[in-house]
Amino acid sequence: MTKEKLIEELIREGYLKTPAIVEAFRVIDRKDFVTPEMAEFAYLNQALPIGEGQTISQPLTVAFMIELLDPKPGEKILDVGAGSGWQAALLAQIVGEQGKVIAVERIAELKKFTEQNLEKYQLVSKGIVKIIEGDASQGFSEEAPFDKIIAAAAAKSIPEAWKSQIRVGGRIVAPLDHSVVVLNKISATEFEKKEFFGFSFVPLITDN
Repeated sequence: MTKEKLIEELIREGYLKTPAIVEAFRVIDRKDFVTPEMAEFAYLNQALPIGEGQTISQPLTVAFMIELLDPKPGEKILDVGAGSGWQAALLAQIVGEQGKVIAVERIAELKKFTEQNLEKYQLVSKGIVKIIEGDASQGFSEEAPFDKIIAAAAAKSIPEAWKSQIRVGGRIVAPLDHSVVVLNKISATEFEKKEFFGFSFVPLITDN
């Protein structure tokens, strides 16, 4: 499997649609975000282990969730559970130099892995991605409000911190158990919710 074949498959199956997101998948090579032992499997449409009991998500799931998120140039996005850094890099490619991605990772070893991977594209040194070590269930109030929030791990419910840290008109895309939930913030206290079923995610681990 090649990178181009994987992208073609994701387009054909309807997971990748938006030109800017397709372009991000072309520019940001998944192979740069897997461990050396997994390099030969980088373009398979499946989750792969990255150590510390974590995985780099299945390309189909990442494509589907980023399409739901609908990131735009210049936006500020909170990426919960940075893992390998692949999703943060894709988002950074889309938001561009005027935008910002705050990637939060609670496992110190994975934070280092993320940083090394992102620097292959100078995304940290250019200031487009900022990596924080910590419990992302509390969001990251220092950089709030966010235009968008996306999570890679399944919570039991959408944390109140995320809801308060998203701007009106903003969007949260996050897994809950075996579904993906989209919350659009339509006023200071109201959200419009959509849910998509049939997914599997690692659980969101919090410090509590």
